[in-house]
Amino acid sequence: MNIANIKKLVKLVETSQINELEVQDENLQIRIVKNAALSPSVMQPQVIHASGPPVHSAAEHPTQIQEAHLEISSASGKENLIEVRSPMVGTFYRAPAPDAASYVNEGDSIKPGQILCIIEAMKLMNEIEAEISGKIVKICVENGQPVEYNQPLFMVEKAS
Repeated sequence: MNIANIKKLVKLVETSQINELEVQDENLQIRIVKNAALSPSVMQPQVIHASGPPVHSAAEHPTQIQEAHLEISSASGKENLIEVRSPMVGTFYRAPAPDAASYVNEGDSIKPGQILCIIEAMKLMNEIEAEISGKIVKICVENGQPVEYNQPLFMVEKAS
């Protein structure tokens, strides 16, 4: 391989989308890397299909409303006591901002559609709404605490 051919290969790498080229000849091995020090290796994002609701970017929707999972708590002995569970993994916040008042407190009455808390997941603030009318009996999670999927967030006494 002569110098002219090597120059052609270098020019090819410079003018194309190729980042790296390696050529082997009988007596010679050439490896040409474009911007090796400047461009770190970038992995292509993977598409993960989930059965849940679609997730939109923060630019499209500043907050996303999620439905909380409600289940009757049979361990408490009261049939009208409902657990509001986390619909996702994330960080639990009782208020829209650190200096703002909490959405709900123990003893507060709630109605369907009322925001109970926010769960931050992957930099998205997801508002969790009440699905029933009732009274907050207990808040099961501390502000700023990580929560798991299906973890109880609130105990609500269902209105009769």
